[in-house]
Amino acid sequence: MTLIKPYCNSLTSYSRFLTREVMVGDLGIGGKNPIRLQSMTTTDTMDTIKTVEQSIRMIEAGCELVRITAPSLNEAKNLELIKNELRKRGYKTPLIADIHFTPNAAEYAARVVEKVRVNPGNYADKKKFEHIDYDDSSYEAELDRIRKRFSPLVKICKEYGTAMRIGTNHGSLSDRILSRYGDTPLGMVESAMEFLQICEEENYHHIVLSMKASNTLVMVQAYRLLAQRMMMTGRCYPLHLGVTEAGDGEDGRIKSAVGIGTLLEDGLGDTVRVSLTEEPEYEIPVARNLVERYTNRPFITEKAAPSVDLPYDPYEHSKRKSSEILNIGGHYVPRVVADFSKLDKISPASLFAAGYAYSVPLDKWNLSDQACDFIYAGKNKVDFEIPGTLSVIFDAESHEHSSVFPRHYPLYSAETYIPENVKPGVHFVRCDEHFVLSLHTLPATAILVLHTSDNCAMQTLRNMIIHLDQKEIPNPVILQRTYNKCTAEEIQLYGSTDIGGLLLDGMGDGTWIEAEGLMSRKEINSLCFGLLQATRTRISKTEYISCPSCGRTLFDLQETTAKIRERTNHLKGVKIGIMGCIVNGPGEMADADYGYVGTGPGKITLYKGKEIVERNIDSEGAVDALINLIKKHGDWVEIPEGSGIHA
Repeated sequence: MTLIKPYCNSLTSYSRFLTREVMVGDLGIGGKNPIRLQSMTTTDTMDTIKTVEQSIRMIEAGCELVRITAPSLNEAKNLELIKNELRKRGYKTPLIADIHFTPNAAEYAARVVEKVRVNPGNYADKKKFEHIDYDDSSYEAELDRIRKRFSPLVKICKEYGTAMRIGTNHGSLSDRILSRYGDTPLGMVESAMEFLQICEEENYHHIVLSMKASNTLVMVQAYRLLAQRMMMTGRCYPLHLGVTEAGDGEDGRIKSAVGIGTLLEDGLGDTVRVSLTEEPEYEIPVARNLVERYTNRPFITEKAAPSVDLPYDPYEHSKRKSSEILNIGGHYVPRVVADFSKLDKISPASLFAAGYAYSVPLDKWNLSDQACDFIYAGKNKVDFEIPGTLSVIFDAESHEHSSVFPRHYPLYSAETYIPENVKPGVHFVRCDEHFVLSLHTLPATAILVLHTSDNCAMQTLRNMIIHLDQKEIPNPVILQRTYNKCTAEEIQLYGSTDIGGLLLDGMGDGTWIEAEGLMSRKEINSLCFGLLQATRTRISKTEYISCPSCGRTLFDLQETTAKIRERTNHLKGVKIGIMGCIVNGPGEMADADYGYVGTGPGKITLYKGKEIVERNIDSEGAVDALINLIKKHGDWVEIPEGSGIHA
């Protein structure tokens, strides 16, 4: 057991961390206000009408704060025209100026719009990926330099009543921070705290903080460390939540929900932006689905205990130590269970939805990279020869004789489970919180299927696992959730939140999602593998770190992402960063294997890791050049025949 300083009010029930209210124009963020929704325009800021019209589409979709990039003084000045045109058309939604590298643009914008966002990593520093050895004196001299650079903006914001977001991005930490703290969540927190301290010295507190990253684990740990720091120092600034460069489609939604949802479940977060490589108005319904889950939860704001005993460290990831049973637990990656119990009959063709295709002429099984590990048959019999990588879970009460088939294992309900009456061998036990909290011992061959119908599923499941570890019960656990009366997108988001948040903490040896009649079995299987990918606990496909586009973007990001995905989506485990501009380029995709970054109109620069490989390639041939770069470094694999993928 480890004594851990808390980052939230409660680990076992929902309790929102009460922050101070920050007014952005007439809109309150934090305090007891609802969790606010925001997005960012993708138009050229100098095109007033296009920016206004896109802003209106965002507002009418439910966007409560509109962020607009201001990469130079010219764009900052044009924000006034955009604001005036919106007001003329009857829209009073607060505007946020997004600033990188240009203090003069920030200082002008702060006199015009209701809020400015600054990134500590590039407001007063330039990133060269250089390591610098600082002693305390030279480091303090750097802070004095930053204070002189940043204080004028703080004073302007204070004078004009303008709010500010100090928004740390994992990928744009300064060389100074990297040299002292490394590429870590702690470095992200320290970066923001340096700027926050300058604000507080000027008695300016209209501040929102953020800790954004594309890696969900880094993002969650950074926000937790920030919340912990605030609790320990008596601060309570509102938190803006977001996963940067989440991507598009299913992957983008799952990744966003894993990061944002995990924090919302713990009562952290006052405003949300879902960053998808799609039109900005499409981000708002996703964000709304995420935050509406908390609308009717009681607003409990009890203060956290000074410290808690935990069998895990929420600030450093390590997999829960569990015993190995079959291919579950221990060093194995989390397993996926697919539910086939509601079918009238299970046939070889049924398994196609779970990643298995049976060829009758060849009499063999073909497996995809997202082939599930277990199917739950319920009362059904599976009386055909199954693939060697697949096992079957069946209801013990229905037909005990199924255990005579290879790789068939019984599932007991908690109500009927009597260990001494169970036949020797591996078995599953489906149980709720009451059963787990009453446990003191368990047969070594039992695999627990933890299930809850609680609204606060993540906290309930986490409490079960903490109890198991406190009682030194090492049996592996499958995390199981059943969803009813939800849309397919809600299941996607809720499943990613409820299970993904636990996987980020190393808890859970498998996933099992049921949503009969609401999503197809193929979609549920894809969701399970997607949330494992988003938590980086099991890699089954290519990962795309793709920014959501903005007025700085130098090419059609959506179209280019689709082209790259079409050519590379068979490269299991390869991470490709697709960035519209240099701001979110080499930094935000720092852990990508390959990078594709816009560096000028019609020009692309390619990266291998953080290193530039080719500069200023014409965009027409840039995708081919990226493929050649992947081949050159040995990460290309030929596409299997008949896969339907075309290179």
